[in-house]
Amino acid sequence: MNFRELGLDERLLEGIDAMGYETATPVQAQVIQPILEGRDIIASAQTGTGKTAAFLLPIVHKMLTSPHPPNHINAMIIVPTRELAIQIAETMEGLGYFTDISCIAVYGGGDGNSFVAEKKALSSGVDMVVCTPGRMIAHLNMGYVKMNQVNYLVLDEADRMLDMGFNDDIMKIISFLPKKRQNLLFSATMPQKMRDLARKLLHDPIEINIAVSKPPEQIVQEAYVVYEPQKIPLIKYILNHKAYTRVIIFCSKKQNVKQLASELKRARFSIEEIHSDLLQDKREQVMQDFRNKKLKILVATDILSRGIDIEEIELVINYDVPNDGEDYIHRIGRTARAETKGTAITFISEPEQRKFAAIEQLLGKPVAKITVPEEFGPAPEYAPKSGGRPGGRSGGRSGGGGRHGGQRNGEGRPSGNRSGGSRPGGNRPGGNRQGDNRPSSGNRGPRPGAAGNKPDASQGNRE
Repeated sequence: MNFRELGLDERLLEGIDAMGYETATPVQAQVIQPILEGRDIIASAQTGTGKTAAFLLPIVHKMLTSPHPPNHINAMIIVPTRELAIQIAETMEGLGYFTDISCIAVYGGGDGNSFVAEKKALSSGVDMVVCTPGRMIAHLNMGYVKMNQVNYLVLDEADRMLDMGFNDDIMKIISFLPKKRQNLLFSATMPQKMRDLARKLLHDPIEINIAVSKPPEQIVQEAYVVYEPQKIPLIKYILNHKAYTRVIIFCSKKQNVKQLASELKRARFSIEEIHSDLLQDKREQVMQDFRNKKLKILVATDILSRGIDIEEIELVINYDVPNDGEDYIHRIGRTARAETKGTAITFISEPEQRKFAAIEQLLGKPVAKITVPEEFGPAPEYAPKSGGRPGGRSGGRSGGGGRHGGQRNGEGRPSGNRSGGSRPGGNRPGGNRQGDNRPSSGNRGPRPGAAGNKPDASQGNRE
């Protein structure tokens, strides 16, 4: 499903395009329309399925198209961890970049200045609040939070909040809300205590269950943990190491596609690029040449990750970590089709480590880390909990013979943490909105890049 088919506000569609979204993930396709219709939702959806955008998009659309009282909180999203709060707020900043919808993340662990900023927003009014339960209770106890006009309540990773002992805090927060509101409950699992909570909160809900597909077993999945400048030289090394017949290299941003394609053409590889800037005739010619094996390497955006049906693709390289688990599965699924075998290699830079750890959690197992050859210099360690540590040889213990000239490393255990945030793409100037005291979702920085549907945070400190 294309997002334009959903009838979303044009300002929101601009944000969707800037974030690099093209088609809806299964959870988005099933959830967005009922939310637009005003229905309560209970959805079972795992980390990495794109559920953050599944509830943000329809809520923002409704805020843009339905009048609501100014200087009040309109939507409240309650989450278990500060990491998830930050991630959702940053995703909101990207999606809402071309709108005037304000958003603030409210979570513990900051300094006194952050508490003062939260107090100002909660007392003067902000369109959307993304909060951890403990921190919100602290503000509520001080009596200045404007909760009587909240129209939308989202509980994200609700099962995890219950496991962490937040049931009483959640119920206390909800006691401050108006009884007439739309309720959206998202959970990776659906134990009895989740159903008990749903019965208390939801009115005639639609229940949606999303089963996440897993990549075929015949795909050999590997990863290199690298610094960003090492990516292009390492791709050249891999392509020179073995004569591949067909290779697809995926990039999340068009500018990365163009830069990489230029470098590989200069190195005299048989390569073309494909992205949304190309005219349709040119795209079709490139794809025809690739099918006919006149062209060996295709550098593409996610425009090709879904729906392409070309057999005998031997290698898929993720130049950057895909936006979420669904995108990862679709990308690497371009190889090993029709019972053939194939290899999928992902490059993980330091800022992408938490995002990749969330994908590993979705897969249910770690992906083998290959040691970066010494000729490329030191590489980061794979330490997603800390965002990567410099100076290591990429990964943990090395053991066993690696491919592509390196050794296969032992894996560090993946954490569910992820670094949030949409990546910048362009240099659009920003600044806080003028004319009221409401915060934006942070100072507006560069126009969002292809951050896409990010995998949701899992691990973090209790707030």
